[in-house]
Amino acid sequence: MTSPTRGLRRTGTSAAIAVVLAAGSTAALTGTATAQNRPAASAVTTAPVGTGLYQSSYSERNHVLWTTSSVGRPPVTNSALTKVDPVTLKVKATYTPPVTDAATGAVEAVYGVAVDDEHNTVWTTNTRNNSVAVYSQRTGAHLATLPNVAHAREIIVDERHDTVWASSYGDGTLVAFDSRTLKEKKRVTVEGSGPAGLALDEKSGTVYAADLTNDRIIQVTTRSAAPRLIPTGDGPISVSLSKDGRTAYTANQTGGDVSVVDLRKGLVTKSVATGAGPLSVATDTRTGNVLVVNRTDATLSVVSPRKGAVVETVATGANPNHVEVAGGSAYVVDKSGAGADGKDQLHRIRLAR
Repeated sequence: MTSPTRGLRRTGTSAAIAVVLAAGSTAALTGTATAQNRPAASAVTTAPVGTGLYQSSYSERNHVLWTTSSVGRPPVTNSALTKVDPVTLKVKATYTPPVTDAATGAVEAVYGVAVDDEHNTVWTTNTRNNSVAVYSQRTGAHLATLPNVAHAREIIVDERHDTVWASSYGDGTLVAFDSRTLKEKKRVTVEGSGPAGLALDEKSGTVYAADLTNDRIIQVTTRSAAPRLIPTGDGPISVSLSKDGRTAYTANQTGGDVSVVDLRKGLVTKSVATGAGPLSVATDTRTGNVLVVNRTDATLSVVSPRKGAVVETVATGANPNHVEVAGGSAYVVDKSGAGADGKDQLHRIRLAR
């Protein structure tokens, strides 16, 4: 769920980045950069946010981080869309999805998330309900539910082209919606595929999906009649792009590595081992580094594609699930229940340069 990221707005609290600001939080300095001629190691701020954290997405317009959380299997009765201060990690507001079954109390549980700052909305995937939903960023009000997205996994917003893409993992389809009218406008199906993570080239409107089932990337351009299929590593579940859009990076859950993919040539140029269970990848466009969360190892790997190596490893909570990069920070949500009152934790990792 990544595209070239916007920067965090300046605030008067920037000096407090490397310290604990939320009650019950802990801070730590970790990593490999210790010599005088290397940058300082990344600083970590941690706070309990909710239960069953899944993903996050940063809004530059509102200077907030949106998180999704859902607990258990259907009927899911505990799910929330939460607005978090990206500096202090304090919860600003929590919104409960609409009830879908009054008898069981089941709600339209939210999982994937992406913001549309142009229209001041936030989009979610409702995986268990085979749909996506739209909420107001201003009020948190539920605006619409859009059906027929089988096992909807991830979602990404193309503000320039007024388009929102969702991965329909259950039927091998990428579904496009109009972000103004909230109507479906395009479907691209690759038979036998399992599209999971999404990335977007904002200039061209080209969308990329990690095909978890077939170890490849699905590329859909605004002009092509058929998708292009590009081989990558073993078990790709998440994908991000370089700042210039010429290179893709996939987190390969089975392979335990990140693939560096030359999109013009359509081939893997490097593979970098990161740890067990890579689950989510994002690009730091300031440095060109790639951030990968390793679910099994409970770490964040900072990968230099140029060097073809991990340049720093940062400890997270158990079971990190997603990474979002904005303004020099990586936001990692975990599903360990290790925070206060058994809540899952959100980590803000101020990245070294």
